[in-house]
This record gives sequence, structure tokens and C-alpha cells, in this order.
Amino acid sequence: MTDLLPTLRGERVALRQLRKADAEALFGVFSDPAVTRYWSSPPMTDPAEAHALLSEIDDLRAGGTLFQWGIVEAAGDSVIGTATLADINREHRRAELGFALRRSRWGEGLGREAVSLLLDQAFGAMGLHRIEADTDPENESAMRLLERLGFRREGYLPQRWFVGGRWHDTVLFGLLKPDWRHDRTVENEGMRDA
Repeated sequence: MTDLLPTLRGERVALRQLRKADAEALFGVFSDPAVTRYWSSPPMTDPAEAHALLSEIDDLRAGGTLFQWGIVEAAGDSVIGTATLADINREHRRAELGFALRRSRWGEGLGREAVSLLLDQAFGAMGLHRIEADTDPENESAMRLLERLGFRREGYLPQRWFVGGRWHDTVLFGLLKPDWRHDRTVENEGMRDA
């Protein structure tokens, strides 16, 4: 494992390592209540939180338990979201998936492309066998995206997260390497999601 994440390139987006200079863009993504509505933490309210997040990402990457890429447009370098493999367990070859995209970019299919790049990396170069995701059952667009990519619903956990003064349930999803087909990203080409 190297200290730097590889840059993963797609047609319209690329995933690259986050840098200190990305703090303002990250704050723009994670301070939006619409983006963090189904997140496990409330929206950021102070730009210092973005700097702290970048430090935490660096520390966890160095420990090999979290790889969080910035999503950028293929033709640019400004971060419009993040794609994450968290709780990476090398022994059992599994990780948890997370992703977020700036609200102004929703509905263009960029999230699907970014997550597909991440899954190619996870099941390919990283040698993982299982990717898990959890999402709020009210987050219909995220659940549709996961299912279009081949994830299966595996469970339901009531009141798993306490965020914003209320309890949130979780729907658990899983995807195994033998079930991953990158070509799913071109299915239903007329349909755009996250």
C-alpha cells in the first residue's frame, strides 16, 4: 500500500487524492443540509471542520483503514464530492462505501460514474471481495444507485444513527466481487441519478 491514492479516471469524472487546498470545496459540499440530510453527522457550520476532516482522512489513510477520494470533473480539478472506502479490512477483504456529491451536480449521473470507478479499484487493484453500504431508507436516490450497480438489500437496522436531534434507520446493502459488472453503469443510459 502506498501513501498516495491512485487517480482513477472516467469519462466525465476522476477520483483523486484530497489535498489541503480542497478544504473550501469540501466545506461547500458538507455544509449543505441537503447533502448531509442522510449523513451520519450534521452539516458543517465552520470551515475549520473541513480542515479537521482532511487531517482525519490523512491519518486514517496512513493507517490503511479509510481511502477517501475527491470527485472532480474529468476536465477540471475542483472537488464536487467524495467517494470513500471506509473500515477497510484486509484480512476479510471488505470495506464500506460512502459517497457525496455537491447538490448542484445531482441528477447528472456523475455519482454513478464515480462509485463505479471506486468499485473497479476496490475489486481490482485492492483485491477486496465484499463492499457494504448503509443508507437512510428515506434516501431513495442513493438506494436506486446502489441497486443499479448490483448491490442487494441485506438488512434493516432501526434507529441506528442519532443525528440532528432525531433517530434515523439504516438499510444495509452488500455487493460481492463476483456480482460486480462495471457495464451496469451504461445500462438504462437515459436514466440519470445521483
